[in-house]
Amino acid sequence: MLNSCSVKQRMRAKSSAPLDAKDVRILEIVQTQGRISKKALADAIGLSLTPCFERLRRLEREGFIESYRGVIDAKRMGTFVWVHVEVTLARHRSTDFARFEAAITLLPEVLSCDAVGGGIDYVLLMVCRDVAHYQQLIDELLGREVGVETYFTYIVTKRVKDVPVIPLGLLLSR
Repeated sequence: MLNSCSVKQRMRAKSSAPLDAKDVRILEIVQTQGRISKKALADAIGLSLTPCFERLRRLEREGFIESYRGVIDAKRMGTFVWVHVEVTLARHRSTDFARFEAAITLLPEVLSCDAVGGGIDYVLLMVCRDVAHYQQLIDELLGREVGVETYFTYIVTKRVKDVPVIPLGLLLSR
């Protein structure tokens, strides 16, 4: 997750050398083709194998690439219920936020939890076996007394777009 500093500030803070267009291209490719061979990656960005591999290792070492993983087609695994949840806490002290966030990190069904502004405190994305499973999780969360004042549930009826790729070329161009 990005914090309040800009992407360019973050890149400068964590990188010993600023990212150039080839670095950004490597990141774009690895996001969508994590299993690409080193040779194919080198060919795609126009470098020989060794310099490309050195750049890739630097990007890994400096934390630009956190991990490699497969993307599972959830529809092939069965029918799950995707739920967005808006959460507002009763109080807004740092300890209240920390208590709620600690509880949320323990729930593997919570795929993402974003602190937001604009009248609510958090937006969660959850995946559950069914609505009863979702309700059980919410009941358990409320039972832990983590400061939830209100929550609103939005059952996803159709996933229109689900792209886990950051459009780096677009965001970093100026």
